[in-house]
Amino acid sequence: MIGMHKKRPASGFLVTVRELITLLLIVFLIRTFVFGLYQVPTGSMETTMLVGERFFADKFTIIFSKPKRGEIVSFNDPRYPYSKNPVVRMFQEYVGTWSGPINWTKRVIGVPGDTIKGVIEDDAPVLYLNGTKLDEPYVNKYPLLARYLEDPVLLRQQALRQAFEYIGNDVAIEQIADLLMLNQLDWRSYDQHAPYDKQPFYQFNPAYVAHATQSGLVEHGITVTADGRLMREPGKPNQIVGMDPKQVFKEGNSHWNGSDEFYIELGENEYWLMGDNRRGSYDCRGFGPINGRLIHGKIVFRIWSLDSSSNSWLDSWWIVDLIKHPIDFWTRVRWNRFFQVMH
Repeated sequence: MIGMHKKRPASGFLVTVRELITLLLIVFLIRTFVFGLYQVPTGSMETTMLVGERFFADKFTIIFSKPKRGEIVSFNDPRYPYSKNPVVRMFQEYVGTWSGPINWTKRVIGVPGDTIKGVIEDDAPVLYLNGTKLDEPYVNKYPLLARYLEDPVLLRQQALRQAFEYIGNDVAIEQIADLLMLNQLDWRSYDQHAPYDKQPFYQFNPAYVAHATQSGLVEHGITVTADGRLMREPGKPNQIVGMDPKQVFKEGNSHWNGSDEFYIELGENEYWLMGDNRRGSYDCRGFGPINGRLIHGKIVFRIWSLDSSSNSWLDSWWIVDLIKHPIDFWTRVRWNRFFQVMH
């Protein structure tokens, strides 16, 4: 019929592009609002969660039910400078960028309306929740042993070069290098009753275990063992590294300073979160209560566990680790920590 044209079918390429965009959108919505996969980069939740473990997080039910005391939650970095523009902020929180906020994982200690008080009793930190002493069986009971992730001989050479750049050929160059070496320490849970090659959490290379090189370490909460190793003992008062205990932060009646002594009154939609590894966790003791808006998931299931401590973000991916270390990789798999419900 004159004037009538048949509708031209879309090309195969356009159909493929449209289907791909739809698929990516569905994946984005599921990963953002239904579930998430998280890999542990730090030891702040030891020994409940270890570096190199992969977890499944429930992002759906948290939309309808608020976090409860004792739950392990994932949340966005509370220190990040979020935009005041609601669209940009939503992008930062749910899409993220390479320079965007990182995900953290801690345990919920207090919820809106709670009062939390941290005190030192008999030289041990204790929490009081709404006036009642809190029983915390999940807190790490193992000491933290200091080690280096790289060859300490090479690290020492680098530290001496940096110290020379700072002060030149001065008598204090060794002391400056000592301080620089302290910044390279990696603290990990250690079973004192097991040899280095039979540790339940992390493998320790004896040559990489750190030893005392200067006096005054005990003053910083570090114990020097009889053979010179550096250790943070469990159940002892802690001060978050880099925070001055004399600098007290206050909001209303609440106050904190990075130590185990604080007093907190949680307001509307405010939460108090702490790591199970109290001697090695940067948490609300350092940055104060967090807004519930930042919490976006509940950690519910451990998928796998691999001792993959590394300074490289690329090595944190198991497939990269396997390719680079095809034999050693299998000795670092923690088979007894696969497929477990989290508490």
